[in-house]
Order: sequence, then structure tokens, then C-alpha cells
Amino acid sequence: HSGYLPALVKNGFNGPVYCTQATQELCKVLLPDAGFLQEEDARLANKWRYSKHSPARPLYTEEDAVHSLKRLEPVEFHEQASLVKGLTGLFRPAGHILGASTLELADGRQKLVFSGDLGRPDDLIMEPPEPVLEADYLVVESTYGNRRHDQSDATARLRDIVNKTVARGGIVLIPSFAVGRAQALLYILQELKTQGRIPNVPVYLNSPMAVRATEIFRRFHKEHRLTHEQCLKIDENTHYVRTVEESIDLCAQRYPAIIISASGMATGGRVLHHLKALAPDHRNSIVFPGFQAPGTRGDAMLNGAAQIKIHGGYYPVAAEIHSLDSLSAHADASEIIDWLRHFKQAPKMTFVTHGEPGPADAMRLRIKDELGWRCTVPEYRDEAMLDGE
Repeated sequence: HSGYLPALVKNGFNGPVYCTQATQELCKVLLPDAGFLQEEDARLANKWRYSKHSPARPLYTEEDAVHSLKRLEPVEFHEQASLVKGLTGLFRPAGHILGASTLELADGRQKLVFSGDLGRPDDLIMEPPEPVLEADYLVVESTYGNRRHDQSDATARLRDIVNKTVARGGIVLIPSFAVGRAQALLYILQELKTQGRIPNVPVYLNSPMAVRATEIFRRFHKEHRLTHEQCLKIDENTHYVRTVEESIDLCAQRYPAIIISASGMATGGRVLHHLKALAPDHRNSIVFPGFQAPGTRGDAMLNGAAQIKIHGGYYPVAAEIHSLDSLSAHADASEIIDWLRHFKQAPKMTFVTHGEPGPADAMRLRIKDELGWRCTVPEYRDEAMLDGE
């Protein structure tokens, strides 16, 4: 969740930004790319006049993003970092994506722990989130606070989708998050092709951000389950689309293939051009491999939208729409509870955040009923006094 950092710096923040080393490397890719995409979106909005803003402006530019990178100060996992006077920070692997961590803040009297986004114990690529044993106060996420993930085999489901789509001459389009999800998908597809369980159709990764993130995954292979050799094998089985010209050519393709492109909720990026080309054709399949926030195109398509609006125009949705919820990188409700059970004793208070109202309150009730902890769902801008005695 680094995407707002350039806006903070642009608006005057000039302090240090502590992060893990992998997060720093990913930010060098993600933030300038996000700035570039916002500039491009604003340019198109002004050209075709489809924004309610006149003129449309990016939240921040590519230059703003590059400038914000100077604020990053990387910290090793498990290293006690001195932050401001009397306050230390400790990062532990959270298992969600490369570099993701839980954070422990301590002032010598009490500890405040932020779970951040928690990963899953059986993720294909990432190691499970490291347990935390104690905290005086805890802030925990609740993205899937009222749900259990689909327990079906994501590999088998993707195999079936690919085989059915290819058999009718279609293309499989997978809108994917550039970090974590894209690499998991490439690994699954490479394994399926190696085992002969899907046809040897080309696999394209059409996202400059995801391409560079995949290279970073190879460099940091000791922080996830894949070996260096497995990462190289993924490279050998994937066509990386690096230029705009290659992307335009790929959008015109009509023979069977698998295309992975960002963004994961179809809110922007190159995947929009693929959706315009592929969504109207019933032979194609669109596969969403994770959480789709309310109000996004991904959420609309999963809920049966007959058409979607892109770049000011409306496009019919005739392609088959699928969800691979079991491939989510977020811990589900039961997995969050299992992570909380590692605490030796209850925190003085647990604050449930980072979830829609329903999931957040469901997680509050489970924590209260199953663990017996004091728990609350704070409202936006609520304040809490932490007792240091």
C-alpha cells in the first residue's frame, strides 16, 4: 500500500519512510509506473472529455514518484530499527507479497503491532506469515473478515478454463496485480504446460510493472518458496511484452493464447485495451484471480454486468467471467484467527481495520467470541489513547 506515498511527498511530507529492502525495490518500479499511468489517463480523459474534471489532472506524476523514492530507508527483517527518539520498529515477514511485513512499534513501555496485509499459510509462492507472540495493542486487517476462501484447487480450475477456452478458439485474459499474483499465475501455467495438462499456447505478460516485478522476485528468491531455477523456468515459458508497439500488436491477436495484464481490478493499465478487444467475444474467458473492490470494473463483471465503461465508451461483456478466489494472497477469516492464536495473551485492545464494514464487524465478533479479546472497529478519524502504564 505504497501508492499514495508520492502524493504525500508532493504535498509536503519530507520525513523518512521505513520499509523492507524488497519493498524499496518494488517501489522503484511501482510508483513511477503509477505516476506515468495517471498522467496517461489524464491525457486521454482531456482528449476524449470523459472526465467530470476539467481539466483532468493526475494525483501525482512520474516525476513526483521518482522524487518520493528518495525518502525510502530500507530495514532488514528482524532488525530493531531506531525511528524517532525513544521509538523502535521491527519488521517481520507477513507472507502477503514480496517485502510485505507486520510492524511492531515499541517505546520501552509498550508495544503496538500492525498486522498489515496477512498472507496465507499455504500460498504457492510466499512463505506463511510469521507469528507475533505479544502486543499491548494490535491493529489487524479484515479484508476477508467474513469469508473463507474457496477451497477448490486453483490449478485444476485454471486448467479447465484454459482447455475449454482454447478448444473454442478463444483467449484467456487474466487481469492481475503486478506483484505476487502475476508471478503465482506464471508459475501455475508453467507447471501445467510442463505436465502437458494444457495446450502449449503462448503465455504473455503484458505489464511493464509486472515484468520488472518478476525480475525482482528472481533476485529475492530466498524470501519466497520458488528456487532460482524455478524462476528461470518461468522466464523461459513467458513472452514478456515490454513496448507499446508489442502491446498494440497483442491487442489485435485473435488466436488462442493466455494474457496476464495489470491492473488486477481492471481499474487502469494495459488490461483495459485487452478488455475492449476481448470482452465482447463469447469465445474468450476473463479470469479474476483475487479480491475485487466494490465499484471496480472487476467487481461489476463478476456480478454480471452486461457492459463496462472504458475510456468513455461502453463495451458489451459476452466473454465467460471467472473468479479464482482460492488464489487470493489475503488470509481469509479463519486464517486470520489462526494467526491471532499465536499471541501468548490478549492485547489490551485490538483494532480491526482494512475491510468493508461487514467483514470488519464479522472479524470483530469472531475475535470477541472465539478468543475473548477486547475488540473494536474504529471509524475514520477516530482517536484512541494508548495507556502506557
